[in-house]
Amino acid sequence: MNGLIALGGVLVLLLLVGGLIGLSDRARFSPRWLVAAALLVAVNDALLTRAYGNLPDVLGGSWNWQGKLLALAATLAIAALPAFGWRKVGLTLAQAPGSLRAALPVLALYCAFFVAIALAFPGDPVSGEDIAFQLTMPGLEEEPFYRGVLLFALDRAFIGRWRFLGVDWGWGALLSCLLFGMAHAFGYSGGEFSFDARTMALTALPSLIAVWVRLRTGSVLLPIVMHNFGNVFPMVL
Repeated sequence: MNGLIALGGVLVLLLLVGGLIGLSDRARFSPRWLVAAALLVAVNDALLTRAYGNLPDVLGGSWNWQGKLLALAATLAIAALPAFGWRKVGLTLAQAPGSLRAALPVLALYCAFFVAIALAFPGDPVSGEDIAFQLTMPGLEEEPFYRGVLLFALDRAFIGRWRFLGVDWGWGALLSCLLFGMAHAFGYSGGEFSFDARTMALTALPSLIAVWVRLRTGSVLLPIVMHNFGNVFPMVL
């Protein structure tokens, strides 16, 4: 129940903020796609949590392997739908011409951020499963969802764009980063909502870099690599 209430809070925030943004620019706003984005968040959350614990965990382990794999499978299936399309959501190995040269300084900045985090917050001893999970699942599941199908849906909901740092930004990019941060920093338990500002900063801000790379290259490939590096490096430093 706590998970459902937390999800409800996130969806209300998305629809409220998204609706207010849309009302300010109605000509370039599609409520249908905003609702579709909310449904994507709900489906992703349900699968990550194994239907909020109602599905048996047949894979076991210390980490949520099954939930991540279920959510990834759903993301890939959604990306294959005609309304989306694998290449349109960034599920492609092809990189936009000239984008790798532009992305290298940004990749260095991203890596430096997590090096600084690792030095500032030393981690506990880790197991082989810890490293294996963080080296694969977070980036493989979260980037195709947040920087792939969810970003695509939100970009269809808000089609206005502005040029900044060499890419065309929209409200969808910012909202996808907000939702990514909320997924890590927002919760509900003991009869009240909770919000961890530090966790929000450590997730939402780096996701802006990942969004820039996704928009610049046209692919989620580098964001996946960056994401998993950021998760593993503090463990092994």
